[in-house]
Amino acid sequence: MSSTAFQTFEHAIQDADDLLQHFDVLKNNPPPPETEVLKRASLVMALAALETYVEDRIAEAADAVSDCASEALCLAEFYKSSLENDLKSFHSPSSDRVKAIFLKYLNIDVTEGWRWNNYDPIRARSELNKIVKKRGDIAHRCWRPVPGQPTPHAVTRENLRKHIRFIKDLVIATELFLSKTL
Repeated sequence: MSSTAFQTFEHAIQDADDLLQHFDVLKNNPPPPETEVLKRASLVMALAALETYVEDRIAEAADAVSDCASEALCLAEFYKSSLENDLKSFHSPSSDRVKAIFLKYLNIDVTEGWRWNNYDPIRARSELNKIVKKRGDIAHRCWRPVPGQPTPHAVTRENLRKHIRFIKDLVIATELFLSKTL
């Protein structure tokens, strides 16, 4: 696992871990209700790290593939510029979007490599889609608790820990799969 995208991901995912640690420190000193924002922000940062990983990883793979086509330089330039254009609107790393972009540019269903511990590709896709939906709800619908109303928090501490672990494992599984496939 030595791709530059993986190294960047390891650095970026640390923001999600750091926010969770800040929440833990604050919750131990009777926390004000506003500390819940740290958990929501942590989930948003974790998925941003995954999104960046997918974008960077496919760009790395596309560079490797197109470098082999030096005799068809114009085609390689078109291929890379098409990928760059598609990545501008990639945004949300749902399983369908990840699968589609890897199929389009590398003819690989990368989601078939999402196997680890108790996860198979079907369960991993489903879990990723749930997390992406939750992130979308948090980012676009706010999901901030309303004072005086008994609404559950959008992200529990335990679920956040599981979500971050899942995203890390998903990236590792993707890296392993691509290292065997490319």
